[in-house]
Amino acid sequence: MPISETWLLPDGVADVLPEQAQVIENLRRKSLDFLASRGYQLVYTPFIEYIESLSSLSESNQDLDLATFKVIDQLSGRLLGVRADMTPQVARIDAHVHPVDGIARYCYAGTVLHTKPQGFNSTRAPLQLGAELFGSDSIDADVEMVDLMISLLKEAGLAEGMHLDLGHVGMFRSLVKQAELSKAIERQLSDLYQRKALPELAEFTRDLNFGSDFYALGRYASDLNALQAHLSAEVLANSEFNQAFEAVKATQAEIQARWPNLHIGIDVVELRSYHYHTGLMYAVYAPNRAAPLAQGGRYDGIGQHFGRARPATGFSCDLFVLSAGRFESSAVVVAPKGSQPDLIAAIQNTRAQGFRVIQLLGNDDLNSVPYATHQLVLAHGEWTVEKI
Repeated sequence: MPISETWLLPDGVADVLPEQAQVIENLRRKSLDFLASRGYQLVYTPFIEYIESLSSLSESNQDLDLATFKVIDQLSGRLLGVRADMTPQVARIDAHVHPVDGIARYCYAGTVLHTKPQGFNSTRAPLQLGAELFGSDSIDADVEMVDLMISLLKEAGLAEGMHLDLGHVGMFRSLVKQAELSKAIERQLSDLYQRKALPELAEFTRDLNFGSDFYALGRYASDLNALQAHLSAEVLANSEFNQAFEAVKATQAEIQARWPNLHIGIDVVELRSYHYHTGLMYAVYAPNRAAPLAQGGRYDGIGQHFGRARPATGFSCDLFVLSAGRFESSAVVVAPKGSQPDLIAAIQNTRAQGFRVIQLLGNDDLNSVPYATHQLVLAHGEWTVEKI
């Protein structure tokens, strides 16, 4: 490779420069402190693991498996995976490394790596931050997680214009089960729902068992009252379908009571990560942003791969997405060269006031610190900070 190209990075990978790096780091610290205040314990997980550990989700989520880089471990000869999502790792900790009785709450922040950019996200190395709750299958746990996600975004200064989407895979799954559909037809229906292709859906469901119910599920996915009015009595009487339906209603009511000004949308056929999630799903969007600010859902039984199945719910976000368009330039004070006690004391006092202080080296002058905003000067026997 020519020297002129050695500085280039792979597509979807980028450096983070000081003005944005400081914003991201402040956001990371503030977010983790906030999660700690809510009782979520911080964990660090390794960047690379045996692929068998990371496959606790990829077995049921082909998208995650395809997003995972795989390499051969030169020590053991076994296949390793570079984490594409930290949730399987936290599930391993909960199930096997740090099993606790009752409910466990964890939070984390770290870089993950994707083979290709995911969705509207252009980076292949997101800085993932999230929270997971293990050990409760109640609606209260889902409400806590949704409330935590919204509260975290508010702490990050992103509350204005937020929109919450709620969905639930249980309605579609129970209907598929009742209709005894094949996997191929199930996949076709899922695709039609995702594309919101109502004319195609009407044609496709015409001869299906419970065809009118499948059509109603897509046609009235955003209006629970209208959906209830157009579903058959047999479907509404199904315990699994009814449980999912009531879970969405209850969660919407609980969150609306806590966040009365929040716009909440319902979409019961939003089936992203359908084979991964097992219940309620949620995502937060903001104006003029295509990618969600944060998203999550319920994924019960995740620890079964490690010998301890547990109900679980959680969410994650990309700190790069949260910090997009936000930059920070702090005041930088330049101090002259010297080691006299009064100068050293002045530098220490200035730093204690929150300033960043750089002391000149050798024969350097102000031009050696092009981003300086202030300087420390001696006037009438006192060191003072003056704007440049």
